Amino acid sequence: PPTPQPCRGPPSLYHERQRLELCALHALNNVLQRPCFTQEAADEICKRLAPDARLNPHRSLLGTGNYDVNVIMAALQSLELAAVWWDKRRSLERLALGQILGFILNVPSHVSLGFVALPLRRKHWLAVRQLHGTYYNLDSKLRAPVAIGGEAELRAFLRDFLSQGLCEVFLVVPRAVEEAGAWLSPE
Repeated sequence: PPTPQPCRGPPSLYHERQRLELCALHALNNVLQRPCFTQEAADEICKRLAPDARLNPHRSLLGTGNYDVNVIMAALQSLELAAVWWDKRRSLERLALGQILGFILNVPSHVSLGFVALPLRRKHWLAVRQLHGTYYNLDSKLRAPVAIGGEAELRAFLRDFLSQGLCEVFLVVPRAVEEAGAWLSPE
């Protein structure tokens, strides 16, 4: 498993760096704060999700990763957790942050070949997690985690990504919190 990278935050913060197209795997491990899932485990989940598929629709044809949300959801379910899709029409003030383990975002990302940026955009998974009262951006493309700040700064961070359009936010919560709808504060 990848070794934790140095970070600007607390020394106990776990952060996997980008490798191949494994950002979904890195986002899972970063939000869980431990090396919980491997590429082999994610590939097994893909096979379970589409056992009869010759070309698996849940990952890259090249076997380099690029896993979809179904793999993330199944991985979290195996740990009694859930990924709850955030409806952008809701106010971020309604997030019951005390009930949420972390966030996994799917965001547009520029494609580059070495130092040359290509005019293409792909989707990229990244994690956000709170530790000791501070939220951190645990994007695997970052050299180290970046402190976002407290609850107000987190909401501004999420609002900024959501305003870009092609972004999805998933709340990572215990299954009991998902079932009770406790991730959402009453209006």
